[in-house]
Amino acid sequence: MLRRALILAVVLFSTFSFPLTITGASLAMPEIGTDLGADLAATQWVVNGYNACFAAFLVVTGSLADVLGRRRIFVVGLTLFCVTSAASALAHDILLLNVLRALGGIGAAAAVTGGGLILALTFEGAARTRAFSLLGTMIGTGLAFGPTISGLLMEWRGWPAVFGVPAALAAVALVAVPVLPIGRGEPGRSIDVTGAVVFTSALLLLIFALVEGPDLGFASPTVLVAFALVVLLVVAFPFVERRAEDPLLELRLLLDPGFLALSVATGAIVFVLIPLLVYLPTYLISVVGLGPGRAGVWMLMLTGPSVVLPSVGALLAKRLPKAVLVSGSVAVTGVGALLLMTIGPDSTASRLAVPLLLTGMGFGLSTGLLDGLAISSVRPEQSGMASGVFNTARLATETVGIAAVGALLAGLTGDRLVGAGFTTALHTVCLCLGVMAALATVCVLLLFRRSAGDIAPAGGVDRAGQHG
Repeated sequence: MLRRALILAVVLFSTFSFPLTITGASLAMPEIGTDLGADLAATQWVVNGYNACFAAFLVVTGSLADVLGRRRIFVVGLTLFCVTSAASALAHDILLLNVLRALGGIGAAAAVTGGGLILALTFEGAARTRAFSLLGTMIGTGLAFGPTISGLLMEWRGWPAVFGVPAALAAVALVAVPVLPIGRGEPGRSIDVTGAVVFTSALLLLIFALVEGPDLGFASPTVLVAFALVVLLVVAFPFVERRAEDPLLELRLLLDPGFLALSVATGAIVFVLIPLLVYLPTYLISVVGLGPGRAGVWMLMLTGPSVVLPSVGALLAKRLPKAVLVSGSVAVTGVGALLLMTIGPDSTASRLAVPLLLTGMGFGLSTGLLDGLAISSVRPEQSGMASGVFNTARLATETVGIAAVGALLAGLTGDRLVGAGFTTALHTVCLCLGVMAALATVCVLLLFRRSAGDIAPAGGVDRAGQHG
């Protein structure tokens, strides 16, 4: 019992550092750009490089863990994250910092995958459910309090601290690695190398085109070739997976309208929330004039609901149809984004409270709930692959959202996130995010109408005869 508690503690403790470094880098972007003399495109890679590699390599490291062993992948990933984060704190060159951040994203992907599989290996039944619930809570807590913690760290030791502290947390977790089960690889499993290369290349090329587009020009040959390659790779991916002996992703799950509705919902919510989480701190610091610490406190209005509302979402799931609860979460997030168009240089915390809280509410109500609904919407033997496809869809959409919003801001402001131009650009971004959320809400409702699962409450019996 004690050993299982220690295993849970190690995985949870290490996991907290991964969202912390995302929010920390977001808050530190203005200071990093100034200190290292970097332009906006180069500074955006501090966030985008980490997120893109995290999303692109999550499924790849999952396959590696199945073949090479859970603990081995966890340790390698956590070590890579620890070393690159520590080196990031010492970096004095923006190119080196971006390379380190990209490698750190790969390490975080491996550690998250390995850690999740270790928990699945260690716990069973209700205990496993509680363990993964705590894991989700830890990620939500990291996102919620990351801006505040990072702001205080920056005021204490500057931007290097937002990388140094997560490195220290990872180092502490590494000390306790011997308590983890070995979790040897499964005989007969293979790695879908072709699928991994196609998926990873498509996502990284798309992020490259979006981030570099405003600087190089979206009509430049380099950017056009990148977009063309993305289209070719996306078209080729389903054919590659269909022929793979052990496919990276079971894309046939997306043919299920209920599962697809949940995937669209979670993608839309993070597409709105996470880019705002990344770029609002920069606006609060450079335009509103807040210090990093105070900006981090204001961001709690956006992230706080992810800590306090999941239990409310669980209660509503017992009373409301899936279609209403899921589409409502997307709609609330979009309304918050639209109301955020009132933001300006003279904004106060009270003026931004309603827009930020509403935007965060959609994410808070659906945190954990959508994952459970997605897994329970398929047959029990498909639960593992459903989790993989669902998480990949969410992370890929989140990463593309950050890059797309960054590209729009850069293009509208001429690569200068300051002054009145930044305000106008942010208003345009909020309008686009609100419209996108509205379209996603309609899409979710239509997909649920095609599914048999839109009538029963979300916590009721689903089509597979299981309780969600």
